Amino acid sequence: MGRISTQSAGEVSDEALLGALADGDQQAVVAFVRRFQRRLFGLAVTLVGDSGIAEDIAQEAFLRIFRHASIYDERRGSVATWALTITRNLAIDSLRVRRAIPIPSEDRVFFELVSGYRLPEEAALVDEDARRARAALATLPLEQRRSVVLATMYGRTAAEIAELESIPLGTAKSRLRLGMARLRTNMTRLEVQ
Repeated sequence: MGRISTQSAGEVSDEALLGALADGDQQAVVAFVRRFQRRLFGLAVTLVGDSGIAEDIAQEAFLRIFRHASIYDERRGSVATWALTITRNLAIDSLRVRRAIPIPSEDRVFFELVSGYRLPEEAALVDEDARRARAALATLPLEQRRSVVLATMYGRTAAEIAELESIPLGTAKSRLRLGMARLRTNMTRLEVQ
């Protein structure tokens, strides 16, 4: 297969472009990324809902595509389908890793604490909520506080907390459940004051 020029890259089929990529053609790499970057990133951001994570997923998808370009089998689907499937699988894996214990909607302040984007009018409310959350969190016993922070701020599951804290899974679940219940009660109490 001949080398892909930047002028001819738009006229080359996806399969030919992938073949040139498998042969180590650097122009094919550039052309392939330009052709697929919006689709891969768009799919990733749609699935994970976070552009920073979606960028990482798209980048990893490209690396896997480049690494496995030589084993692509067109009988199993188009290049676009293959690339999007790789991206979809990486996004799902990312969601599985980030999946945490479900937290009731009234605990929205913890999600807002970790979110970097806020409208100006929301920032004042969130700052007050954050102050109350920190005050309520400080009233929890240390073990419960660690469990709540690991789950809400770092997205750890009960199983991961159990492993990190070297405690049984049931104990981790109890600490988290009791900590969240106390936190809700304390947040409500601080709201009234």
